[in-house]
Amino acid sequence: MDTMNLTTNGQTPAAAEPVQCVTVTEIRTMPRGRKPEGEHALSNAERQARHRARHVTQPAPVVTRVRRATDRRSRPQRWRDAVLELLALQAAYADWLTVLPDNLCDSSTAEALEAIVDLDLSALADIEPPRGYGRDSTHKQHPAA
Repeated sequence: MDTMNLTTNGQTPAAAEPVQCVTVTEIRTMPRGRKPEGEHALSNAERQARHRARHVTQPAPVVTRVRRATDRRSRPQRWRDAVLELLALQAAYADWLTVLPDNLCDSSTAEALEAIVDLDLSALADIEPPRGYGRDSTHKQHPAA
């Protein structure tokens, strides 16, 4: 008989000692709800009337979320549209500057309008943005040597 890890009564040492269970919670009663606001607690009918009044006066607002439309234009197209918009705005500001009354010609408004009109946007209009992904380079065949 193998006598390793056996005690005198034939049990292993872990089984010979009883396991002690420890409970860490205390026995407490549950709280009984809110304290009454008045001198006595509400009856069921009063509680139901209060609940119905609270839900009738303030209906929940309906939240509707509107998604913005996805812009499906390519970047070069968006660049061209932005440059056209800038040129249109510059023309509108030039028109505004020409009809500006004489008493406002020396104002900060006139200075801002002149600065906008004096901008040279033709350089922006001449730029052709890259198409990307290798589509903007022209494929030239190398002459055979």
